[in-house]
Amino acid sequence: MKRHVVALALTDDIPVFELAVPCEVFGIDRSDLVDPWYELRLCAAEPGPLSVRGGLTVQPKHGLEGLDDADTVIVPACNRMVQCGPPTAVVDAVRRAHARGARIASICSGAYVLAAAGLLDGRRATTHWMNMVDFANRFPDVKVDQEVLYVDEGDVLTSAGTGSAIDLCLHLVRNDFGAAVANEVARRMVVPPHREGGQAQFAHPLARGEARSEIAPVLDWARDRLDQPLTVADLARQAHLSPRTFARRFRDNLGVSPLQWVLEQRIRRAQELLETTDEPVERIAWRTGFGTAVNMRQHFRRFTSISPQTYRQTFRRRAAAPGKTVRKL
Repeated sequence: MKRHVVALALTDDIPVFELAVPCEVFGIDRSDLVDPWYELRLCAAEPGPLSVRGGLTVQPKHGLEGLDDADTVIVPACNRMVQCGPPTAVVDAVRRAHARGARIASICSGAYVLAAAGLLDGRRATTHWMNMVDFANRFPDVKVDQEVLYVDEGDVLTSAGTGSAIDLCLHLVRNDFGAAVANEVARRMVVPPHREGGQAQFAHPLARGEARSEIAPVLDWARDRLDQPLTVADLARQAHLSPRTFARRFRDNLGVSPLQWVLEQRIRRAQELLETTDEPVERIAWRTGFGTAVNMRQHFRRFTSISPQTYRQTFRRRAAAPGKTVRKL
């Protein structure tokens, strides 16, 4: 299996966290999970050491030519000068990478570079909530979504501020190697494999704090009972709220309805079971609350665009090293 190359397009005065996260996720050898793991390249947009906020410096081994054959190109957050006027060399390199079929992603304010390259025109995209108004004014052709932690448009992905770098990078691993591998990486990083809700809850924490405290225990309660029928009334009862109040607060905090959230949790549980067990689809359908294989296949295909069997074949093959079986996590 060919090693997947992830190239970071770095500019000077980069925030340390937005650089550290992709280095942690893609740069550490995790061939015990998937062999081969990613190859990470640090690619400088200008010669010489680059400064990293906090008094650090980094000396990338590659220039922007390192993007030329990368499978995934990530543009991390950048300083205000780069936001206001993204360097032509970086914009052109990102545009060329996309034109030849590379997957392009941005972290936080790196979305300015993607927008300047024209990759976000007519698409949904996000960035840090503090930049939303400025970003929307500069790039009116972009459909800015201020509620989400990240947006996946297939070949182009954008993420919100700082911490959402983790969400985006784990999402990329999930797309490449499946939920079980992404969950294990998250476990080693001691972070949630998938955070609930969007960045609005962090932009306005005081307004949402009370509702989040009521809803959080319900999420854990529901995850432990995905094999059982779950209604809005059941969930509301656990929160000691009326169904109407619970549904409203749930959507305010997580951006989806309670039943949509339950469906997504069932799909994710099914993905893990398909990757890590040999159980038939009928059994997995029962364990995840879909009841029948037919019902599970319908929802699974709508959510992932492929059948459960195809998903199993794809991700078990990707996660298995030559001569090895899939590691059960």
